[in-house]
Amino acid sequence: MINKPYLSSFKAYLKLERSLSANSIEAYLNDVQKLFQYFNSIDKDPPVQEISVADLKLFISWINELGMLPATQARVVSGIKSFFSFLLLEQIIKEDPSALLETPRLSRKLPDVLNIEEINGLIAAIDASKPEGMRNKAILEVLYSCGLRVTELINLRISNVFEAAEFIKVIGKGNKERIVPIGQSALRYIKIYLEESRVHVPIQKGQEDFIFLNRRGTALSRISVFTLIKDLALKSGLKKSISPHTFRHSFATHLIEGGADLRAVQEMLGHSSITTTEIYTHLDRDYLKGIITEFHPRT
Repeated sequence: MINKPYLSSFKAYLKLERSLSANSIEAYLNDVQKLFQYFNSIDKDPPVQEISVADLKLFISWINELGMLPATQARVVSGIKSFFSFLLLEQIIKEDPSALLETPRLSRKLPDVLNIEEINGLIAAIDASKPEGMRNKAILEVLYSCGLRVTELINLRISNVFEAAEFIKVIGKGNKERIVPIGQSALRYIKIYLEESRVHVPIQKGQEDFIFLNRRGTALSRISVFTLIKDLALKSGLKKSISPHTFRHSFATHLIEGGADLRAVQEMLGHSSITTTEIYTHLDRDYLKGIITEFHPRT
């Protein structure tokens, strides 16, 4: 197909100029491949210079007919827009046909949030007598104390923990570094884990600086953290559907409820746009509404 030579250049652009992760790059390339699949389905093979906004609107109708959810459609449109922005940047095309393409409207689903009693219940469900018990306590403490993404957690390094200053250095999306405060409780459990449990793990070469290791001495996988959270929810009798990201949501919500500045929360979460952080103000409004309903004499 005539468009395929541009894919390798687009891939290099996403990796080198936008510093995206391998997973994100693969998602963008898959989105563009869907556009190629659409043209193939209607026996067309236009050069990228000849693709019009009308073609792209028909493509959106096509993926809608395939039964894609609005969120998936929105992601595909985002990938297509990035592809044509790249082509325009490289002067391969003179006009961007995706500029007027509308993204499907999405309803913003508020994430599940844990209260402090539920978080304490999950931590209490950990069997501290097992070799991995103290590691798992440290994991939950760090997730809640710092609001990390699961990938940021498993990539956390010993050399990036500054105990005296009570900060950690986190490598977030796009390899962007940020400094995040860490609480005394999380620091204490990290120290206990490092000094009393991790020292008994046969650490593999090249894995020495990762904080959280599995029993084979290598860095934890994402799936192992998801499994840990699901198992603890079951043991503690928690009925909510939770994941490691739930601790991130809880971290942000509790900060907003406590009066934290939205910009500060944005910085700690590593959100590139404050509009992403603003979802937690909606959670906060629900909290405040509940307080008024419960305590105001005229409600």
